[in-house]
Parts: sequence; structure tokens; C-alpha cells
Amino acid sequence: EDISEYKLAYPNTLILNSMNILIGSVGISKHFGCVSPVYYVFKETEMSDLRFINYICTTNEFQKELRKYAKGILEIRLRVSAQDIFKRIIAFPNKQEQIKIADFLDEKCRHIDSVLEKTRASIEEYKQLKQSVITKAVTKGIRPNRPMKDSGIEWIGQIPEDWGVKRLRFLGTCQNGISKGAEFFGSGYPFVSYTNVYRNMELPQTTELIESTEVERDLYSVQEGDVFFTRTSETIEEIGYTSVCCKTIPDATFAGFLIRFRPFKDASLCTAFAKYYFRSELPRIFFVKEMNLVTRASLGQGLLKRLPVLLPSCNEQNQIASYLNAKCTEIDKLIAKKEQLIEELETYKKSFIYEYVTGKKEVC
Repeated sequence: EDISEYKLAYPNTLILNSMNILIGSVGISKHFGCVSPVYYVFKETEMSDLRFINYICTTNEFQKELRKYAKGILEIRLRVSAQDIFKRIIAFPNKQEQIKIADFLDEKCRHIDSVLEKTRASIEEYKQLKQSVITKAVTKGIRPNRPMKDSGIEWIGQIPEDWGVKRLRFLGTCQNGISKGAEFFGSGYPFVSYTNVYRNMELPQTTELIESTEVERDLYSVQEGDVFFTRTSETIEEIGYTSVCCKTIPDATFAGFLIRFRPFKDASLCTAFAKYYFRSELPRIFFVKEMNLVTRASLGQGLLKRLPVLLPSCNEQNQIASYLNAKCTEIDKLIAKKEQLIEELETYKKSFIYEYVTGKKEVC
């Protein structure tokens, strides 16, 4: 209804993110629509072919050149002005040759992109397999042909007869993280970020640094056995991801976008089992089922404390964790090989583009 705060993009215009151009965030628009003020919208001149310019913008060499003129405080907030982009000198053949090069690169890149797409799809299949293996193990166990019972929770269904079910509130305490401005980061004491949790089932020992007080380090401490949940996101699909602390990080604090769950000492919840249980499909199903998404998804302690937790004996929890360690390692190795192939293909694609848009290789 109101597009006054936006820039307009049109078909056959080059859309460039002023903050992410340094990593190649650029592309040709096929649509009419709005973009935020941090984007630039360029149209081609009579002398240029837009596809050729787009290929130049995707090269590492061009991005490295732009980095010299980026301004900002934090690495993730660096921005390049349109004027600094316009001032850059590029290899520029006549339009006929630009079209010839762009046609050639379109065809070659189409083939590479097809392989990349299939490889990424294969990785997603392996990730889904891994998720399925985890969920089955933490809900049904790994022993065959055992007596089962109704869990009392419709979306969980049958569970082993000797397993228990408890809400999270009866297993430990919850604590939201610390909120501080950008000026406090870069030095001081260890800090567990949203990204640390979102990307890792086990909390990494290498973290960012933040200036914190002794009181803050006590209140927002990071101890072995703690489980961290992502608390807020743009979408409901990204909340409730977890990472387990398997080794205490001395003097650490954690981000305000996280919730720390700290099990009671007598909670009968093993850290090795918790790592897999909270990354299974069960918490995701529960949060999506119970949450109301307005603008941003936000996980509150009230909802988190109602999360049902299935509890085998401590001995069986460790058996399940050992089984999943072996299974997930196998799958992770297959995923790593696919990711290595993607990295090699993307590197080859960029070097391939660079050689032709700079005239080092000629289209026959």
C-alpha cells in the first residue's frame, strides 16, 4: 500500500546489496517489485550487457577490490557506496563481445549449477535421513521387539513401556541471555552467540569475546550439561534449535537471543542423550504446533517449560547416544564429501568466470 520507503526494481535491472556485495550478493531481476534502501538498482547502458556486468560482480577479485572501500564498524555491517562501485575500473570489451561472453558463460554455468543443485539436494536428503535416525532412536529406542505403551501425547504416540515422560519445567531451570550493545564486543570474556547454537549440536569451545561483569558471568554462566535454545527469529522454522554444552566454558556468558536450560542434578537427563533429543523432530513439532507467529517468531520460557521430554533409564540414554554417535558420524562423512564437492565446484565456477570476463581466455 505504501512503497515510499522502498526502492523499485524492474525486469532486467541489476540488484546489488550494498552490505553483502563483498560476498557476491548480486543478481539480475526478472520482476517488478520493491527492495529495501540498502539495495542498489542499476540498469544497463547502450554500451553494456547486464549479464556481463553481473558476472564481473560475482568474481572474487572484484569483491576484494570493493572491500578496500567498505565502511562500517563491524565486519557484518560493512557497506560500499554506489559511487565507489561506479569508480571501479573493469575490463570492458565492446557490447557484441560482452554478449558473446555472457552467452558462453550462461551455458557453461547452467551445467555447473545443475550439478550444484543435485549435490545440494543430495545433502538435504542425507540431513533428513540423519534427522529421521535421531528421532526414531530417541522416541522408540534401539532395542527391537520391546513392549510399548501410549505416551499420552497424541503427536508422539507409542513409546517403550519402561520410559518416562516429563515436562521440561520438572527437569531444570530456564534463563534468558544477556543483552549488550556492539561496543562491548571484541574483547573481554567468552560469549556464546546465536550462531554458535544454531549451527552446532555441541557448543564449540571457541567463541566470541564480550566485556562482562562478575555478576553477569555468574548469572549467565555456561556449564557442562546446559542446553541452549534459539529464542527468536524471522520465521517459526528457525526457533528452538539447540546446542548442548559438553564442557564448561569458564567466565562465559550467552546471548539474549538464547534461552539456557540447566538440568537439575537429579534430573536423570544425560548430556549425551540431551544433545540428540533436543535436536530431534519432537521439539520442532511441539513449538510449531503451539506457537502463534505474528511478525517475528519468539520462544518464551512458558512454552519451553511445557516441552515434553521422553526419559529412558540413564544406562539406555547412554546406549542410544553411543548408537547415534556412530550413525551420525557415518552420515556426516557423506555430507562432508558432498560439501567439499560443492566448494570445489563453486571455486572452479568463479575462476572460470574471472578468466573470461577479464579476457584471459577468449570465447571461440
